[in-house]
Order: sequence, then C-alpha cells, then structure tokens
Amino acid sequence: MADIAVLGHGVVGSGVLEVLLTHRESITRRAKEEIRVKHILDLRDFPQLPYAGLFTKDFNQILQDPDVKIVVECMGGLEPAYGFAKACLENGKSFVTSNKELVAAKGAELIALAQKNNLNFLFEASVGGGIPIIRPISQCLAANEVGEIAGILNGTTNFILTKMIREQMGFEEALAMAQELGYAERDPSADVEGADACRKICILASLAFGTHVYPQDVHTEGITQITLGDVAYAEAWGGVIKLIGMVKMGENGKISILVAPMFIHRESQLANVDDVFNGILVRGDATGDVVFYGKGAGKLPTASAVVADVIDCVKHFKARKYLYWEDAKPDYVEPFARMAGEFFVHIKGPGSSDQAFAAAQALFPQAARIIRKDEEPGEAGFSAAGLTPAGLDEKLAQLKKAGMSVCGRILISDF
Repeated sequence: MADIAVLGHGVVGSGVLEVLLTHRESITRRAKEEIRVKHILDLRDFPQLPYAGLFTKDFNQILQDPDVKIVVECMGGLEPAYGFAKACLENGKSFVTSNKELVAAKGAELIALAQKNNLNFLFEASVGGGIPIIRPISQCLAANEVGEIAGILNGTTNFILTKMIREQMGFEEALAMAQELGYAERDPSADVEGADACRKICILASLAFGTHVYPQDVHTEGITQITLGDVAYAEAWGGVIKLIGMVKMGENGKISILVAPMFIHRESQLANVDDVFNGILVRGDATGDVVFYGKGAGKLPTASAVVADVIDCVKHFKARKYLYWEDAKPDYVEPFARMAGEFFVHIKGPGSSDQAFAAAQALFPQAARIIRKDEEPGEAGFSAAGLTPAGLDEKLAQLKKAGMSVCGRILISDF
C-alpha cells in the first residue's frame, strides 16, 4: 500500500482523485502496489463527496504523517506551493506537481533537494498537461543532442488566433469567446501576454540544456497587438501566425530563448495545430524533428499526467528518477536584441502603397514585398532577413522620422 496526499481540490486536484478512483485496478497493476489517498488539503469543505472524510485544512497533518510517502500538489501559484514542496522534500516525502510557476521559478533548487534526500520531484503535467514531453526529452531522446525546441504551448492564445485566422474574428471578440467557453485562465492576461508559454518553455529549456532558465530572463511578447491585417499578410506570405515558445543552443554556448507571435509556413508541422491544442517540436541531432501533439490543459488530461508521475514515484521508491538541471550560469541567455533573424514589418504612409514600400526598401535593400488582399492605400508589408531586433528598431525609427507609421513587426520562424 502506497499512501499519498493531494494538495488542492480544484480542477486538477479533483481530476486526480477521479482518475485514481476510476482506474484503481489498472493503476495498481501498473504501479505493482495499491495507491491510496490518505489526505486531501483544501480550505473548503466537500461534504457531498464520497471521500469527504479525507479532507484536512492543516498541512502539518500531512507533513507529520509517516505513512504518506508522496505528496501531490495541484494548487498552482508560487506560494504556499513552494513552502509545501520544500518541507515535504526535507521530510522524506517525494513531491509531484502540475504547477508550472513553481517548477519554472524553483525547479533547480527543488530538484537538488530531492537528489540530496534520495527522493523524487516530478512535474510531467507542468508543461503540456496531458501531452507527454518531460519523459520523452529526459528518457526517449536521451541519446540525442537536443539543439532546439519550439512549441505552441498555450491553448487560449492558439484558440484566439485560430478564430482570427479561420473566421476573421477580431482579437477582443475571440478572447471573449475563449473566456465564455472556459479556455482562458482566471487571469487571461497570463495567457494572451505570453506568461504561461514563457514558464513552459523555460522548463523545457532547463531540462534540455541542463541549466535553469528563469522566466524573467526570457523575452516575451503576447498576441494583444496582432490584427486581422497581420493575419491577412501571413496568409499572403504563405503561412499563419502562432504564438511560439522557442529555445535554441547557440554555437557560443549561450541559449537563445523567447516567446513571441511568429509567421509559420503552412508546411511546418506546427502550422495546423489549431484551437486549444498544443504542439511541441523537439529537434534532435539523431532523430531530426519529433512533434508532440494534444490538449495542453484540461481536468482529465492534466490529471492523467499527474497520476503517471505518482505511479513512477511508487515504482522508484528505492531508485530515484533522474531529472536534473543546475542553477543558472552567469550570462547564459543571449540578449534578445542580438538574436539575428527574419522579420515581417507592416507600415503605412501618407502616399500610395508603392511609395510606402519604396521608402522601406531604401533602408531595407533585401526587403521582399508581401501584398495582401484588400490592402489599404499607403499600407505595405515586407519581410527582411539577417536583422537583429536592435538593428531593426534603428531602421524603423528612421522610417518613423520620415513620416511612416510602423503598424507592427512579427518574427518569421525557420521551422
């Protein structure tokens, strides 16, 4: 018998209980031992539930119970989750979490603490919900040198962009629909401003490259400035716009990492990842591109990943699972301003569209014009390669001085 405790009985926590109860026999068979929930921590009461007697409001009751060997955290947020995780790992209890904020901010410390005490700190559900990604990178692709990871990591932004692309729905209308359908988090700004995707790509980067990448060191852009005009230019260019989290190891040993809307070619394996689905592309030197696809959130998909970690913990009570990265090294992230790439630029001037593009071409000799359907007078779009964001900003400032309006700039992907 393996006794566990669950912290939080919200969407994911209640899903964990549902999965454990519904699949009790098969989980016991796979874990080679029965898994029993002994405590559930929540400040609320649930008298109507068949397991109402398991609830407690006192974390110390869980911490001081010698029978509880695994604690599952499904609360979210940095505190009190961090304090609970640290206390558990210091007191002989392995810790399983779905909390991306906790892992992104404190992963290196908690992994090291688990290693010191011969315990497990597992977090499969923190990145892709029900999409398996942590195990594949750490185990199945272990023979590869992973050079790059790129992914659509947030279902809310992907749903909004899909509505804008397919139905010509404006951003605000699409966001309202996402909230109405329950696809947006309680604070939708965490999604549309890119914060959610940032935490997830930081976790994947830390795992792939062995050094802790902190969200505050990552350049992050959301989708609030994307317009239907940008969508139309992307279509004319031959692709779609997606919010992408991307990390790449440079030849100089520095990590290039960012979250931003990008033009994606229709031939890309990520171009057709639509609605609330997520897709994560891992580029290995031996395997080439491997893509993981599925729902990145939701009660039961996320709960299934949490329970899989619990089963792993039970099977590895005496043989610790090896997941590890070190704390951050100085200057390990390449500044965004120096990351060379290709950009789409959307401008508008007082004259004709031809005149607007000619003004741009004087500053961007390599510019390739993109003409969209129903282009407005004075409006022009173009792509330009071999630019750093800093260099691009300097040229755009000159365009503004010449009387041009810069309506937007969007990165162009190379995958």
